[in-house]
Amino acid sequence: MTNLPDLPPAAPEPDPWASLRAFTAARIALGRTGTSVPLHEALAFKLAHAHARDAVYSALDTERLVADLEALGLPVHQVSSQAQTRQEYLQRPDHGRQLAAASNARLAASAGQECDLVFILADGLSATAINAHAVPLLRLLLPEVQQTGFRVGPLVLAEQARVALGDEVGHLLRARLVLVLIGERPGLSAPDSLGAYFTYGPRPGLTDEARNCVSNIRPAGLPYAAAAAKLGWLLREALRRELSGVGLKDQADLLAE
Repeated sequence: MTNLPDLPPAAPEPDPWASLRAFTAARIALGRTGTSVPLHEALAFKLAHAHARDAVYSALDTERLVADLEALGLPVHQVSSQAQTRQEYLQRPDHGRQLAAASNARLAASAGQECDLVFILADGLSATAINAHAVPLLRLLLPEVQQTGFRVGPLVLAEQARVALGDEVGHLLRARLVLVLIGERPGLSAPDSLGAYFTYGPRPGLTDEARNCVSNIRPAGLPYAAAAAKLGWLLREALRRELSGVGLKDQADLLAE
């Protein structure tokens, strides 16, 4: 029998879309080796998947967040939803939309005069995003709304929380507007994406058409300064027009032209 010489491993074939990778973090132009993707791309996919799973199970850095929020000069309340564990939070979204009884009673007892806006920091599906991006965004957004004349209520840090939890919190604190900063569902290129959802006239029972959302807030997505400017304009319009949701569109760029 003739022994065949060992052949060198096949080099990955270049992908004609490779130049487009400069414009997106999406998994395109991966190349291929035979019928498979190159090894380094297969390993990168597994690493991204691990980062996404870690983000879902990440926890708020409560001690640091409370210290950073108190430095902004407003009272800070810590609350939790009815979901007592992370597993319950993931399996019962309805529990994440409602305050635990003790948190409800504590906020109701602390409510003062009506305010224009309450900020809520909620872990959502990526506490990693809140830990990294919420305070830097607030440092820009809070002065902007205060200079406009907004009466800003307490800052609220919420664990095991979903977006609709903000409606109950805002209602209890007598806020005309509530803005929820929340960790978005992590993708394979963005485990730390921050979303901002705001609602005019918050109260339990509202649904998604009553809210506006600015998403993908992070240095690799929508930068803090741009997000603060966009949210500032939308919040001012929401308060002026007394609405949010499908009736409120971001027209700031059109009006500037």
